[in-house]
Amino acid sequence: MADKDKVQAAKGLPRIRWDDSKMRSTYANVCNVSSTREEVTLLFGTNQAWHTGQPEVAVELSDRIIMSPFAAKRLLQLLTNVVGEYENRFGVMETPTGAQTPEAVK
Repeated sequence: MADKDKVQAAKGLPRIRWDDSKMRSTYANVCNVSSTREEVTLLFGTNQAWHTGQPEVAVELSDRIIMSPFAAKRLLQLLTNVVGEYENRFGVMETPTGAQTPEAVK
């Protein structure tokens, strides 16, 4: 048993086994989020436009993830941590004008 498994067992937490047998990988350069009281919906897709300044941009949607607000909050915490680690290693990333960050929403 690995050290991490021993710590989880000592805390009474179940061991997690990640089953990736049905997993697929999809590239996305666009994400949109909407929510209701009961769920948060993430839409992922790819912007195929090569030129800026177009009057309309088509985004090919590939995946929709629907989760509870509690799962969305855990995802927020995980993404905040991983982006923070990335910026500590490689420098702060500037978000494009008009993009909302969690700090701007508060």
